Amino acid sequence: MAKAKKEPKQHTAVVTPKSLNFFEQYINNPSPTGFEWEGQRLWLDYLRPYVDETFTDHYGTAVGVINPNADFKVVIEAHADEISWFVNYITKEGLIYVIRNGGSDHQIAPSKRVNIHTDKGVVKAVFGWPAIHTRSGEKEESPTLKNIFLDCGCASKEEVEALGIHVGCVVTYEDQFMVLNDRYYVGRALDNRAGGFMIAEVARLLKENKKELPFGLYIVNSVQEEIGLRGAEMIAHRIKPNLAIITDVTHDTQTPMINKVTQGDLACGNGPVVSYAPSVQINFNRLLIDTAMKKNIPFQRQASSRWTGTDTDAFAYSNEGVPSVLVSLPLRYMHTTVEMIHKEDVDNVIRLIYETLLSIKSAHDFRTFAQ
Repeated sequence: MAKAKKEPKQHTAVVTPKSLNFFEQYINNPSPTGFEWEGQRLWLDYLRPYVDETFTDHYGTAVGVINPNADFKVVIEAHADEISWFVNYITKEGLIYVIRNGGSDHQIAPSKRVNIHTDKGVVKAVFGWPAIHTRSGEKEESPTLKNIFLDCGCASKEEVEALGIHVGCVVTYEDQFMVLNDRYYVGRALDNRAGGFMIAEVARLLKENKKELPFGLYIVNSVQEEIGLRGAEMIAHRIKPNLAIITDVTHDTQTPMINKVTQGDLACGNGPVVSYAPSVQINFNRLLIDTAMKKNIPFQRQASSRWTGTDTDAFAYSNEGVPSVLVSLPLRYMHTTVEMIHKEDVDNVIRLIYETLLSIKSAHDFRTFAQ
């Protein structure tokens, strides 16, 4: 008997050429932890046509609001900051040693080109590394924080300082956005400016489809997630939301050297990832999953033992407890300059958040039981 032909997977595209152009600009713009303001300006400029008002806090978290006078408040949130480096020590020969600003990976640093951000502007530099011909011995030395260094073409500490470089200057990689095989978006800082892009697209869809929400919606792009969820902690206390939907990235586990037993079985292209964790409110999570099923949005599942490691934890445990859920975007090569996300997953995260918002009632109570 002949096998029945498998029906091709139906996919609803969301990202438009105009919004993709913004995404590319947004990814290419540096927004290191503690120095996010230029990226936040870009993001707010894109978001403004779709919201009623905007505001920022003292540390740079940016927020757009729909229905600002509503008593019941729902947050959709991502974080804006990217990993980077700080100048930590300048040698008398003009070489520069660094420390992490966030979870920067020392193993990928050698031979990378970087931008050193100074008050005088950007100074170009490279992470130097000894040539293979000069490395000898039975065991080669691996890159560590103690031996990676920057070379900006200067011969002395005085030359370096004359360029405006000083201890505390922030350093970012210069790698740019690209589309790979018409299937993947690739670049640095997709963790998690992809999230900021997706929540802005949710706001765009609400506006363009003329949807009226029975609550206030706060589209939040938080700062300083990479060093401990700090921006989310601050803005959660300011907004005092009733519900929060957080989006961040998670690991695609299909490439070599990743253990599925410990990291789970997740793949780019298979849809958004729904999380199970103590900070994820169980009934709110059920609404998320029910929405995905009703709207034929593919999704995957992930479990976290104690915490998610995302801004979900900050929102959930703020303000006497805020029912929160996490929608994750599968990503390859996290904290490198070639992070990869699937185009269809981006569309589907946007769709899942959008459709979930349309399923939430004003004063929605997610308690399992109430006295």
